[in-house]
Amino acid sequence: MDRSMPGKRIAHLGAVDPIAYVRGLQQLIPLQRLDYLLARTGRVQKRKGRLLASSTTWLVIAMSLFATHSIPMVWRLLHPYQTTPEPDESTFTKARRRLGIATLRQLFEEIAHGCLAPVGTPGVFYRSLRLMGIDGTVLDMPDTPQNVRIFGKGSNQRSRNAFPQMRVLALCELGTHTVCDFAFRPINHSEQAMVPKLMRSLHPGMLLLWDRNFFSFELIQKVLARGSHLLARVKTSQLIFQRLRDLPDGSYLTKIYPSFHDRAKDRNGRVVRLIEYTHDDPNRQGCGEKHRLLTDILDPADLPALKAPLVYHKRWDHELVFDEIKTHLNGRPVHFRSKTPRGVVQELYGLFLAHRIIRQIMSDAAQAEKLEPDRLSFMDTLRVLQSHLHEAPTCSLAQWYQRLTEEVGRQVLRPRRNRWYPRVIRRKIKHWDKKRPKHQNSPQPSKPFAESVVIL
Repeated sequence: MDRSMPGKRIAHLGAVDPIAYVRGLQQLIPLQRLDYLLARTGRVQKRKGRLLASSTTWLVIAMSLFATHSIPMVWRLLHPYQTTPEPDESTFTKARRRLGIATLRQLFEEIAHGCLAPVGTPGVFYRSLRLMGIDGTVLDMPDTPQNVRIFGKGSNQRSRNAFPQMRVLALCELGTHTVCDFAFRPINHSEQAMVPKLMRSLHPGMLLLWDRNFFSFELIQKVLARGSHLLARVKTSQLIFQRLRDLPDGSYLTKIYPSFHDRAKDRNGRVVRLIEYTHDDPNRQGCGEKHRLLTDILDPADLPALKAPLVYHKRWDHELVFDEIKTHLNGRPVHFRSKTPRGVVQELYGLFLAHRIIRQIMSDAAQAEKLEPDRLSFMDTLRVLQSHLHEAPTCSLAQWYQRLTEEVGRQVLRPRRNRWYPRVIRRKIKHWDKKRPKHQNSPQPSKPFAESVVIL
């Protein structure tokens, strides 16, 4: 069958090809590559009358592109002109179970591996170094015994959390907000233990930015062993650095060690550069507080002390990445729909694939308009993509994608204002009891309400 003639295919079959309404996205995820991955993971179906594995893969991704819709509604949005009834919910569940996780995992690794922006893209590099960031977040999932057993629940001094959670650590290209790699673990795992898994995606010519909780001699060694450079915030308390040599820009050279004993005997150390700074704006939070930045770039000419805090400030774009994924793209009070751990992990890969698709479109549009990638609106791009999907079968793939990127290129944000907000909670709800284990399996009604009414 000729895939280049979707209009004739629709007219002949009287129904829509399952791939037709995501056909435009084949510009980013080629159908041939998806078929190859399905064959490699043993997910090619031989029986007829079931949802194709390729259709199910796109459905999982579209569940994040249309996160607020039910799964049958997502299917209808992908097939707006289909006259036959959509499959029932059990059919979707069985199809997702047959698909599994391996295909989506390998698809993400192939599509998302590497960075988006070519060399020289404005806002993505500091000089010749590509700005990268590592940071973590927490995602909620439905409160089922299976999810609790695998992922667990976090807790504080008062009680456990209401929902099972997973901890996600992501490596991002900060200038384009692109997730290049990620790792996930149950909530009781630490972010520091997850960092080594992301080292495979670090390459020479990168400048990695991370927060103070990641400080570790072993992790720093692994970053530098990959040929990348590091600019990291470190704690001003608990860590003692001896000045070895003062530099002209106010920074100084010091050493870090694998352990206290190595430090005492001055062995196995590594020379690094430390930059200490503060700010004097009384209307900005943290005025007068001392901050420390550690870097392996020892020459002040390559990274001046006054420039380092401005470069490190780009790390906060990582928070915007998680805001895009959790709030704007997902937007659900509980981030996943699935009641089983395998379904949750499958949705997780679909969520990051959907974000990667949107960011790829934004990057291509920004290059065409010669803009910094973060000058375009993520939310408006998502709306444009949703509204243009149904047009894909009516024109050539290249023409559809060009029209899409042209429209996205017009979704320019206003320049960021010089402002900050305190980290506070707007509202605390205290009218309801906190969920406890006794509420897990509440007794259910024994008869309909109409039969239980008693007139007094």
